[in-house]
Amino acid sequence: MTPDALKPDADALSPVSLEIFRNALTATAAEMDVTVWRTSRSTVVRELLDYSTAVFDRDGRNVAQAARIPQHLNSMGAGLLTVIEEHLPLDRWEDGDVVITNDPYSGGQHIPDILAFRPVFVNGARVAIVGTLCHHLDMGGMAAGSYSATATEIFQEGLRIPPIKLVRRGAMDENVFAIMTRNVRRPDMLKGDLQAQLASLGVGEANVRALAGRVGAEVFVASCARILDQSEAAMRAMLSRIPDGVYSFEDWLDDDGITPDPIRIHAEVTIAGDRATVDLSGSSPQARGPVNATLASSLSGVTFAMLAVSDVDIPANAGCMRPVTVVAPEGLVVSARSPAPVANRIACTHRVATTILGALSRAIPDRVPAAYYGVSYVMTFQTIGLDGARGVLVEIEVGGSGAHHDVDGLSGYTYGMHNNSNIPVEMIESEMPLTIMAYGLSPGSGGAGRRRGGLGLFREWRVDSPEAIFSANAERFRFRPYGLEGGEPGREGRLTLIRDGERTALGSKVNNLPLRRGDVIRLETSGGGGFGPLADRAPEAAARDAALGYV
Repeated sequence: MTPDALKPDADALSPVSLEIFRNALTATAAEMDVTVWRTSRSTVVRELLDYSTAVFDRDGRNVAQAARIPQHLNSMGAGLLTVIEEHLPLDRWEDGDVVITNDPYSGGQHIPDILAFRPVFVNGARVAIVGTLCHHLDMGGMAAGSYSATATEIFQEGLRIPPIKLVRRGAMDENVFAIMTRNVRRPDMLKGDLQAQLASLGVGEANVRALAGRVGAEVFVASCARILDQSEAAMRAMLSRIPDGVYSFEDWLDDDGITPDPIRIHAEVTIAGDRATVDLSGSSPQARGPVNATLASSLSGVTFAMLAVSDVDIPANAGCMRPVTVVAPEGLVVSARSPAPVANRIACTHRVATTILGALSRAIPDRVPAAYYGVSYVMTFQTIGLDGARGVLVEIEVGGSGAHHDVDGLSGYTYGMHNNSNIPVEMIESEMPLTIMAYGLSPGSGGAGRRRGGLGLFREWRVDSPEAIFSANAERFRFRPYGLEGGEPGREGRLTLIRDGERTALGSKVNNLPLRRGDVIRLETSGGGGFGPLADRAPEAAARDAALGYV
């Protein structure tokens, strides 16, 4: 039976039954999520939780997802559709296949992220696709973690995998697996995390089959379509409650790691009835360095911002973005053209999100907070032992969230385009020749105002191996997280090398800095922006700030 042989019945499930069905799909994605967490190997997946899982309809549209990384989930669907439309049409997908890619220009995000998809067949007909995305510890390239801060083309960033079948009809292609593991610094971690993805896909397939068996394949397909329509309707209703108008804003990236020139992100948001147009064409041309984002990545920032300002709960899926048009000609920093480097594409997508939120703050000021820290502080260490053994650590730190008009920002809070956890100190020190010397909230880093921005963090890593190599991909060292309605910006980020008691300030982008035993790297992340004038802050709130050492 072909997929077209299924005859969707739009009235097959009652509203209550449809809601139960939607939650069953969400639960499937959540069980896939838990499977990755329980079976993965690397700290970047197991502890940092840098992975995502989702269920797609039979045509590749995102229907349900687990509560993981917004940067992944809002673009996994776009990535899958790129694979289907430009590389592997669905008529070539068979039962038992697993298709993977990490190529940013073939549906991927950046090279450390491997997308993996598995079709689900019932009685010979494809009813759904399940997918996972994991940030792998290392995929080769110029710098450990595949995070070169000075790459000028994608070929320098690591091993690119075009959309291919890693598994065919249930049989692993060992040749593909061998090529992958030969080109990375920690093949054991790649093997373990990739097997975790495959296990997660197996769980997702089994759950979808069981659900389709209960409701019937035709009802399953029809119900997926209705879920997408519901999210579309909810988004249209939300947009219609925003005043019509054209709202503009701009924010900036510090630089691209190659030149000191700042990079402009500009958004013009037009609200017209139940539709929105987000025009990013005023943004800077694509950069030489790796802060570029493909359009699929930038769409994640757009989706996050539109969902974040909603005054009702809108299930996040492909349907919710149907009323939103995005304008971004190819060749901009937000819509990079191959072979532009994109390792640090999250810097751009964070800024897309803060720029759109800044624009919408002029339409719905009671719903939009001041800017959060707006950067993934990616710190990577490659330690080298006397015997030449390599260890790799990828850390992604967070900062403070922006203040809202009626509440202070949260401190040390993962926000916006990512939903990472922190890697426990004990886990790092037990697996790597590194010691965490200090970790805490950074006093005075939140923007002042009637409502104070949340505080950033500080963290220090001491090298205990004979030598190490350090790279950093960070932001907000020059352009601070903005305040709103008279609130002050959050403090800028800082990075310092401490060697023999002497402190040397480092820039936000560092590539392959040699370190030796006893060196300490200190990171201070930015706080969130304040909301409203500081003169209006309640005296008791100011006294509490002073008593707790926040200011």
